[in-house]
Amino acid sequence: MNISVIVIGDELLLGQVADTNSGFIARTISPAGWKVTSVTTVGDNACDIRAAITDALSRTDIVLTTGGLGPTKDDITKEVLMSVFGGEPVENRDVLENVKTICQLRNISLNELTARQSIVPSSCQVIMNRVGTAPLMWFEREGKVLVAMPGVPFETAEMFPGDVFPKLLKRFGHDIVIAHRTAVIYDITESDIATRLQKWEAALPSCLHLAYLPVPGYVRLRLDAFGDDKNTIDRLLDNKLEDLKTIFGRNLITTDPAPLQEILIKLLKEKNLTVSTAESCTGGRIAATLTSVPGASAVFKGSVVAYSNEVKQNVLLVKKESIDEYGAVSLPVVEQMADNIALNVVKSDCSIAVSGIAGPGGGTDLKPVGTVCIAVHTPQGTTVNHHLLTGNRNRIIERTTNIAIIKLIKKLNKI
Repeated sequence: MNISVIVIGDELLLGQVADTNSGFIARTISPAGWKVTSVTTVGDNACDIRAAITDALSRTDIVLTTGGLGPTKDDITKEVLMSVFGGEPVENRDVLENVKTICQLRNISLNELTARQSIVPSSCQVIMNRVGTAPLMWFEREGKVLVAMPGVPFETAEMFPGDVFPKLLKRFGHDIVIAHRTAVIYDITESDIATRLQKWEAALPSCLHLAYLPVPGYVRLRLDAFGDDKNTIDRLLDNKLEDLKTIFGRNLITTDPAPLQEILIKLLKEKNLTVSTAESCTGGRIAATLTSVPGASAVFKGSVVAYSNEVKQNVLLVKKESIDEYGAVSLPVVEQMADNIALNVVKSDCSIAVSGIAGPGGGTDLKPVGTVCIAVHTPQGTTVNHHLLTGNRNRIIERTTNIAIIKLIKKLNKI
């Protein structure tokens, strides 16, 4: 099966951003005997986009577009697609709820432009975007299919193999089996992971593909397999997953493909434990991330955002002497934050506490921007760690959130 790919965006033509999506798509579909026969790059111009779509549909039965689905004025792909496939703009309530959830996870406010991502052509079938705000859209006419996808490479890497490609295979009658395995690797850089896996990855059979999906704080490795026999594919994937466990040891946190917050909530439910958070530099991001999971209320008891030293002392009962001697960003302080919110304030079985310097100001020679202290409390005790994280303010906050959740997952796995 031949596929045409259209990548959309002025930034691509200006050389400000490199197109990685078309290469990823080609590598993903190749093991199934499918191939990309053309890649067309167009700017944010309605006439050019429409001409590219019309030309691609005349040559192939499947067209994939990436980009042009954002909330800004230059993102005009939806309007062009309606001019090709018909329909009118309608609000999709499921998409709106998904947008709200994504915004909450990213700790950003939902403004009018972002909310308009829920306006989709009535002529399309929506594929919900699990990792972004722009929905994917499936159009079909005269036996031909066009799937419009966001241009963000991470979103394409996450959504195409697991959601779009299987649907295309099913639609066009391919009897190939697709299966996946996931490994979350923590406390190793992406380049170090690639170095460790260089020989192993080079020896993978052609029916297997390894994708690196870096997220602030960890890297998700996904093995995709294609074949004509499910049992054979499953055995191969399971064997390779065991290889990854051996290679990475304690750095492999989980093989559950679910988001970290869902894994943590599930673990707490299984062990009949509750959790709370005491947050300074993350400003409630950890609590928002956990409570975005449906059913979190069964295990999540509450949170205190202790941004000031006064709140740390008066609400979380941190000793003033500890703050004076060690500073608010210190292991003794976060240990008290974690212990006191769990044992005295909300009375939960487990807790997460964080304090740090997210920047861009506030750092010193002894405690530069990116200094973060994390404490995790369980019935077995409290563990505290010091981290020096890199990136801008939002990235440091996001990394802190993910690392803190990982630390509690690791402790719970030992109970």
